Amino acid sequence: MSKNAYAEAGVDIDLEATAIKALIGNLTFRRKGSATMMGSVGHFAGLIDFGEMALALTTDGVGTKMLVADRMNDWSTVGIDCIAMNVNDLYVMNMEPVAFVDYIATDKLSTRKMSQIGIGLNEGARQANIDIVGGETASLRGLVNGLDLAGTCLGMQKKDRIITGEKIRPGDKIIGVRSTGVHSNGLSLARSVVEKHAGYDEKLENGRTLGQELLVPTRIYHEVLKVTAACTVHGMCHITGGGLLNFRRLSDHGFRFDSPITPPEIFSWIQKAGDISAEEMYRTFNMGMGYAYVVPKESVACVLKMVNGAQVVGEVVKEPGAWLGEMEIT
Repeated sequence: MSKNAYAEAGVDIDLEATAIKALIGNLTFRRKGSATMMGSVGHFAGLIDFGEMALALTTDGVGTKMLVADRMNDWSTVGIDCIAMNVNDLYVMNMEPVAFVDYIATDKLSTRKMSQIGIGLNEGARQANIDIVGGETASLRGLVNGLDLAGTCLGMQKKDRIITGEKIRPGDKIIGVRSTGVHSNGLSLARSVVEKHAGYDEKLENGRTLGQELLVPTRIYHEVLKVTAACTVHGMCHITGGGLLNFRRLSDHGFRFDSPITPPEIFSWIQKAGDISAEEMYRTFNMGMGYAYVVPKESVACVLKMVNGAQVVGEVVKEPGAWLGEMEIT
């Protein structure tokens, strides 16, 4: 595959960014009165002024990982992914997740699928300590082919506890936290490689099949709120689609990664089987780092003590962008 393997698999990150800008450019209306929007559109979560508190909303889905669940005939963990993709975006701004609603769109209802999805949603809610307060199921034959699972999460925090990244400065250290695997991003490329060069039942050296590995649920980084209460944190990042490019959402400063976390086997398999460049891998997948803290040097020991398996992976630099060693990720 070429450097643009993800685009060839059906997801063009650059086009997506351009399309989102086109959408946001028309979102000019602002509510009048109380409970108005704080900040601008484009961070990991949208904030609402609620007196002494700020509310936050995120929305996300499981994406084409649902197709892997279909191939494996196992939908019991995708609910965890759905909640994880939402609450992790809230944690980035130090918001506490409190409530969630799900949205299921399908061409044909299946009691078995719905039951298994419910199992995962319930487990995700338990891990994140949130209430699932409602949802919507829509039968959309002719518009939807299969089943799509998404959701929206509400968070809250005192205004003076919100972390936006505005305090990030050159010299700050980046502490990476391990992912559980591919999580819920880059599945279009991962599926393309698996289906072209192997099969979902092919085993990796770790004993799991490719299908099982791709279904490992997204890690919910629920320890964040305890870390930010004990340590000084200037910014945080949830590494989703776009890989290291996600850090550019935090600050106009740059992020250089000189000691990245060693990626799990699934990533090296995808890269080798698909003949994908390192840059393309790091701009598509989390590559073993699902979350990161950006902290002043004096807070490094505090964070490392509280987060098992975390490690310093790089530092903030003056020049804008994201680098893996000397290679800029674009």
